[in-house]
Amino acid sequence: MGGISIWQLLIIALIVVLLFGTKKLRSLGGDLGGAVKGFKNAMSSEEEKKALEDTKAEKTAQSDEKKSESKDKEQA
Repeated sequence: MGGISIWQLLIIALIVVLLFGTKKLRSLGGDLGGAVKGFKNAMSSEEEKKALEDTKAEKTAQSDEKKSESKDKEQA
């Protein structure tokens, strides 16, 4: 008992197609796909920004270490 069978899903899909039409459903699917793609692009661009910030911080730390080493050599 309970649960939805494949036949019930097919009947619901048929009713939805009859109500909205294939063109409207196709455009809705395209819009949804575009939104998902935009979301993925935004998430990947934020990850790239974080990676760039991390590399910049590492380079800054390395250059600071080199400067302190050169100052130590000059004092010696």
